[in-house]
Amino acid sequence: MKAFFSRRAVLAAALAVAAPLAFAQGDYPNKPIRLLVGYNAGGGVDALARLLAARLPAILGQQVVVENRAGATGMIAADYVARAAPDGYTILMGESGLLIAPYLQKSPIDPLKALAPVAGVFVAPLLIVANNNLPATNPKELIALLKKNPGKYAYATSGVGTVHHLGFEMMKARTGTFVVHVPYRGASQIIPDVISGQVPIGVVSAAAGLAQANGGKLRAIALMSSGKLQGAENVPAMSDALPGFDVAPRLFVLAPAGTPAPIVQKLDDAIRQVVASPDLERNAAQQGAIPAYVSSAQLGPAMKRESAEWEKIIKAQKISAQ
Repeated sequence: MKAFFSRRAVLAAALAVAAPLAFAQGDYPNKPIRLLVGYNAGGGVDALARLLAARLPAILGQQVVVENRAGATGMIAADYVARAAPDGYTILMGESGLLIAPYLQKSPIDPLKALAPVAGVFVAPLLIVANNNLPATNPKELIALLKKNPGKYAYATSGVGTVHHLGFEMMKARTGTFVVHVPYRGASQIIPDVISGQVPIGVVSAAAGLAQANGGKLRAIALMSSGKLQGAENVPAMSDALPGFDVAPRLFVLAPAGTPAPIVQKLDDAIRQVVASPDLERNAAQQGAIPAYVSSAQLGPAMKRESAEWEKIIKAQKISAQ
């Protein structure tokens, strides 16, 4: 008899805990949601996060507030979200840099374990630009030039371990070329130096490079991703010369690990509707991005594959952040 009542007590306690959780999930969201960004306000990731945040309230019925916690290649914000309550009210606009950082710096978390995939949102194409005097105008000519002149040319990126850097290193690995890497602190410094010829080649965001290329101040050699971007229809893709080549920062929403599946699904569904909205492609193109929805179920495996690809190129090219 005592065992019977003991079991009933345990069951009652379990139901008491589960009932509020079930209610909270069914009632979600009933207060504003914080969308953290691991970069400063005004940057590309921040601008795209705000595009998403401005459209979600119409679907979710609650305000989505963007909060910037910059530093450590987005890992400060990622660590904060990973430690937040897994209730769907603190989420992260992550990007490919999160999948690279653990291989190049001391990381407080493993993003693949500490964060739950919610949905993919955008792809931000990268552009290979060159000084107008460089004797190459497209991907095939660039590769031929670099093969013919090992070590003669240099390329600039926004830093060691960025997608810009690793993407070009991936191209080098596939083509057997040798090009010197010159890390900068951002496209605002790279663009003027490519125009002046101080560095002949640069890898920048499409948003940063297209205006100058369209103005004839430098040459747009190739998009590093395969998708077509509004305003860059005439720029060839690197995959024209290297079939299957597709490198670009990918932006996705993540939640703390352990976030209940119904909450993740509700966020996933809302993001899918936002990405399908007719005006998003035009607005995203102004930020040099392409809407690219990926479901929660697809995003987890995609992140693991991308992480493995970055690990492979970092080891193969002996890349170090030191």
